[in-house]
Amino acid sequence: MKKITQIVLLGTVAMASQAYAQDFKINNDLLGNEATFQTDLGKVTFSEIPKVENKVKSDARQQLSDFVKNIKSATGQFAQATTGGKAKPAQSGTFAFERPGKFSWKVTKPFEQSVISDGKLVYQYDPDLAQVTERSVKDAVGASPASILFGTGSLEQNFTVKTLPEKDGMVWLRATPKVADAGMSYIDIAFANNLPAELRILDSFGQTTTIKLRNFKSNAAVSAATFRFTAPAGVDRVRLN
Repeated sequence: MKKITQIVLLGTVAMASQAYAQDFKINNDLLGNEATFQTDLGKVTFSEIPKVENKVKSDARQQLSDFVKNIKSATGQFAQATTGGKAKPAQSGTFAFERPGKFSWKVTKPFEQSVISDGKLVYQYDPDLAQVTERSVKDAVGASPASILFGTGSLEQNFTVKTLPEKDGMVWLRATPKVADAGMSYIDIAFANNLPAELRILDSFGQTTTIKLRNFKSNAAVSAATFRFTAPAGVDRVRLN
């Protein structure tokens, strides 16, 4: 088969605002060195992606809260790699979001895929399969990692959340589904300087998918067209829920 589909399906989740941290700070490059912001994730191997270092005193729960409360829109890049089980190629692409409920998660390498939410419907499009899956935002089950980071709601409604020890220069939390999820055992989310920097998703097959988020442009103006999806002619449409 030409490619292995790698978009990770997660339960539809989001996060509610909480208290505003007094030392809230934002640096678009996650306070890393300049290479962090300037490095195009599509042009480096996964292991070459610059590290980030948290310089904010609050723990991961507070940084999650501050991120949801204060960052209403953003654009950036992501890269992901999966270990364990059958080898899969690393992926890279771009993301954008605008609260409430609009996001775009586009894999550009090695093969194009996309998950787009216009706030009402979530579209998962695979050009190679010439298929788009549509579902209601409120009924969606597992659009992408964007569902957790960029939506609205409460993480605790669907997950048991606990703070983890600091690791790799970042603060972490673990979200475990309250209802058994065939696709995911848990997801660890790392924060640095009030922005999400890394996700590690353990699936039920023992595979771990690591997703690194970089080149954040916080509260950026995002074109409305970013969150619109029009299926090309001849594409199969599958409507769920």
